[in-house]
Amino acid sequence: MKIAIDARKWRDYGIGTYVRNLVRHLAHLDRETTYFLLCDRADEAVLRDLAANFVPVVDDSTGYGLQEHVSIPRKLQRRGVDLFHSPHYVLPLLCRRKSVVTIHDCIHLLFPEYLPTRLAYRYAKFMMGSAVRRSSLVFTVSEASRRDILQFYPDADPERIQVVPNAIDETMLADPGEEEMERVKERYQIRGRVVLYAGNIKPHKNLDRLISAFGLLKQRGGHEDVKLLIIGDEIAKYPSLRRRVEGAGVRQDVRFFGFVPEQTLAALYRLASVFAFPSLYEGFGLPPLEAMACGTPVVTSNMSSIPEVVGDAALLVDPYDVASIADGLERVLGDASLRQALVARGLERVQAFSWERSVRAIHAGYLRALGLSPATVAAEQPS
Repeated sequence: MKIAIDARKWRDYGIGTYVRNLVRHLAHLDRETTYFLLCDRADEAVLRDLAANFVPVVDDSTGYGLQEHVSIPRKLQRRGVDLFHSPHYVLPLLCRRKSVVTIHDCIHLLFPEYLPTRLAYRYAKFMMGSAVRRSSLVFTVSEASRRDILQFYPDADPERIQVVPNAIDETMLADPGEEEMERVKERYQIRGRVVLYAGNIKPHKNLDRLISAFGLLKQRGGHEDVKLLIIGDEIAKYPSLRRRVEGAGVRQDVRFFGFVPEQTLAALYRLASVFAFPSLYEGFGLPPLEAMACGTPVVTSNMSSIPEVVGDAALLVDPYDVASIADGLERVLGDASLRQALVARGLERVQAFSWERSVRAIHAGYLRALGLSPATVAAEQPS
């Protein structure tokens, strides 16, 4: 059996986290199937060392471009691939192999105003519909995303859309150690309490309202030592957020940093007094789950998939209401018993998510797409 996986986003956040955990867990789970990993040239050496049955195949085509619709199908055909897994909604148009696809969310369709052009919206709508129609199986990461897919593509077969949730990377679960904690504390000049945000800096992440809410929190008094630390990108790239910080009167108390290594992020989660994530839309919303796994209380949005993911282990707020976000932050910062309850519930909640279980479900989906059963595959393997 030969399965190909598009691993070109290996180094990315978001989909990259998904691809890395999928591939690494498959390497432990399945030693018999030959896996071809379509990858960037820079990742070839890393992927070659995974396992003997994992074969990197360099593909230099850029994502969301025309070349990938030709180059990937050619590589699949040359290697006699039985099944192709695209970990995002673009399934190459010339692909004639059996395929499965992962659609993480429908944000491009729900928030077209965030796309650069109308053509980008039409491309996303067409490619996502093509993937849903042509794939043997569609994986998605939450029931909320499944509902969105069926809303936009009502002719899709619900039986072929399978929810397999994301989980927490093992790097986040590992204790960074006292030395790393002190290094990070010094590097980021953490002296008092910290409200932490980590994730992409995109309009739907709602950072403008988070900054305004933080300004409102500071105006209320009693929080002179609290800083807002935003991990995701440099503020210089986002002049509108700089203006928002100035307008909220918190220039000295808000700090932006670029993306940080996973070990550093794991330490920052643990050093934070509260993790804030008032996103307007998430297909899954992994950062709140990561924060909870690190023993940090979470204030997050009451919309899209987030309540489904966090359950009762986070304080939910209206992300469109600045006062609601500020109230949530103030409650957690000022109520020790609430913090303790959220931490305890959060540590319990994260036990419901496991990359090992999720990848086993994806592997079973591969067999289903190929018309096989685990018993059949086991019988065909050499003893």
